Amino acid sequence: MTLLSRKADYALLILSYLHQNKTGGTARAIAEQFGLSRPFVANILKELCQKEFITSHRGVKGGYALARDAATISLAELLEAVEEGFRLTVCNNTSAEGAAEHACSHAGTCTVKGPMAEVHQRLMGVLRGVTLLELFDPKAKPSALHALPLLGAKSCSTASVDAVTA
Repeated sequence: MTLLSRKADYALLILSYLHQNKTGGTARAIAEQFGLSRPFVANILKELCQKEFITSHRGVKGGYALARDAATISLAELLEAVEEGFRLTVCNNTSAEGAAEHACSHAGTCTVKGPMAEVHQRLMGVLRGVTLLELFDPKAKPSALHALPLLGAKSCSTASVDAVTA
């Protein structure tokens, strides 16, 4: 199970490409760079244009470019736009329309709905603190991404050896 769809993965690759290539790029060049389907890349580019993450330029020297600096786009913002409301569980859907469409049959008796909503909010808080610049440029200013305890924690095998030897 993955939390991100293939569409979200590709959107990140596309935005990364456009960030690295300041003059922009074409659907063909992006698809070739990553070995992706050109029609799928074109569809994602169209959606990213509609949601104003990128701009398109027609003509001989046409193509796509970032509409905003990667430092101003949070991972949460992108995922919410591309995934049409990123959520951890069905019951975390915040839109009335989406909640009705994907209503959980156990909502009335579920004992973990509240705690899962809290986990979802914490996760979204972390994702709001991570900019695309940080994903595209590892030397970027540290933020929530670098503050996650899991990223700096010892591995499970090391932690268990430390616990046994203590």
